[in-house]
Amino acid sequence: MIAPHAPVTITFAGSGDAFGSGGRYQSCIHLRGPAGSDPVLLDCGATSLSALKRLALDPNEIAAVFVSHLHGDHFGGLPFLVLDGQFSRRTRPLTVAGPEGISRRLAEVMECLFPGSSTAERGFGLDIVELSPGAPNTVAGVQVIAWEVDHPSGAPPLALRLELAGRTIAYTGDTAWTDVLVDVARDADLLIAEAYFRDKRVPHHLRVADLSEHRDQLTSRRIIVTHMSADVLDHREDIGFPTAHDGLVIAL
Repeated sequence: MIAPHAPVTITFAGSGDAFGSGGRYQSCIHLRGPAGSDPVLLDCGATSLSALKRLALDPNEIAAVFVSHLHGDHFGGLPFLVLDGQFSRRTRPLTVAGPEGISRRLAEVMECLFPGSSTAERGFGLDIVELSPGAPNTVAGVQVIAWEVDHPSGAPPLALRLELAGRTIAYTGDTAWTDVLVDVARDADLLIAEAYFRDKRVPHHLRVADLSEHRDQLTSRRIIVTHMSADVLDHREDIGFPTAHDGLVIAL
């Protein structure tokens, strides 16, 4: 029996942007509940399999991947994760939960990278759950609710709020500031927020300045910044928020 307030361990296997700023792996956040529960991922960028194996985090243990949006640095690692499971004789099922349209896009990406892989026989079930904004769901024992945000990616981009083992982890994904982030962050144990630049306005991305301006509205107990460009990485001691790095472990 899992205690209702048992700790959750959050490992930033990848904390980088799409372009390898700072030599970092792309977005891949590993969440593990108490002993006996299977870990899940928040996003699975193209470099995720390497990032997980570098930290000795077994990909075959992962029960589910929650995908914020359908850009390669956030979901492009799924074909490699699935094929690794196939070739390493994975048996436990894997669920992928993400925006409406992810089922079709995942099959297309797999066929583009490895023709025939989307329909190959596997020793494990691959289930796809399409998340509708505002509709709570439970995936691999994790409660999830999504909000649509502002980051065009060929399907509705999502901010996500996960509840596991009595802890709440909120995640902005990639987005320009939108007031729904206030609801996403409300009283969460941790808000994981992208901050691509400090002050420069870049369409469809958050800045450190946005987080600072709205800090009083973001009522999560903690905020950590990820998905940073060199502009933030080169000044991370001065931005006023703790920053993620590859290999960072947080216990809640």
